Amino acid sequence: MGVEIRVEGLTKRFGRQTIWEDVSLTLPAGEISVLLGPSGTGKSVFLKTLVGLLKPERGNVWIGDRNLPQLPEDLLYETRKLFGVLFQDGALFGSMNLFDNIAFPLREHTKKSETEVRKIVLEKMEMVGLLGAEGKLPGEISGGMRKRAGLARALVLNPEIILFDEPDSGLDPVRTAYLNQLIVDLNAQIGATFLIVTHDINTARTVPDNIGLLFRRELIMFGQREMLLSSEEPVVRQFLNARRVGPIGMSEEKDVSELEAEAKLGSDPGKLPPIAAQLMPSDGRVRPTQHAPGSWLRANGVTPPPGSFIDDLGRDWIQEWPRYVASMGTTTADAAGPVGKGL
Repeated sequence: MGVEIRVEGLTKRFGRQTIWEDVSLTLPAGEISVLLGPSGTGKSVFLKTLVGLLKPERGNVWIGDRNLPQLPEDLLYETRKLFGVLFQDGALFGSMNLFDNIAFPLREHTKKSETEVRKIVLEKMEMVGLLGAEGKLPGEISGGMRKRAGLARALVLNPEIILFDEPDSGLDPVRTAYLNQLIVDLNAQIGATFLIVTHDINTARTVPDNIGLLFRRELIMFGQREMLLSSEEPVVRQFLNARRVGPIGMSEEKDVSELEAEAKLGSDPGKLPPIAAQLMPSDGRVRPTQHAPGSWLRANGVTPPPGSFIDDLGRDWIQEWPRYVASMGTTTADAAGPVGKGL
């Protein structure tokens, strides 16, 4: 099972440049969270600060009773073993085959025998669908396979927290869809806490339990998926709907004159699209930390846009969820909550 991460008042600067400041959020144990934001807002810097590769100027990162920025080097080293990281390009060693790439953390950080190493590596390769590719070099496989190999390597130490730095970078939409399904399946299987940095709006709409958005050196909003997908906040609405109208400009934020010109033209930010049904594990199970569709909306008196929670098969998950959970004999975060009472 994953662990909770509490971030309190985190500030990061490089020289005189503030990347972001006073960022506070809680990543719930075992849940999938996504961090969004325009290019250059410091999302990858946030991941590196979270794992202790970069030291913040101010603030705390709590994992249990350990505050990472204040840990001595030996305790920080041990605490980092709680993390697995999938880097943007997989970060594989080009001269090593996939087996040796994936085995690398085990050989570096444990005293396991080669028999044990082989068993673990093959187990993780099977989890990501790479069995049979052990002898291939990174240059001999597709980008999607390199991502999966990087993910297998992130899993070999059985981390309780997995960080994904733009896992969809360089992938076509079909392979991104396969990777998203793999992420959901892995979360259901191992129960670790996941944080995904991405630009992909479909990923943000369908994969996570929680969404956060960085802009203008601050965390604009962080909360359950339904909270952001139904939000009228201008930056959140613009980004999640991929529209030009709003505070975000081509380089960074728009200046006052640009916003005034939009207002004079009566630019319409557009209606909120339906909230998509959340991606389910492919084996039909319900993730233990998964929230019932519509539970946040009902609790906060928010009416979803028409057509929300209907999947590609035409199933309305507001109606389907209670029956589905009952048939699976599963307890989830909101299984007996508002949706189960007839939302």
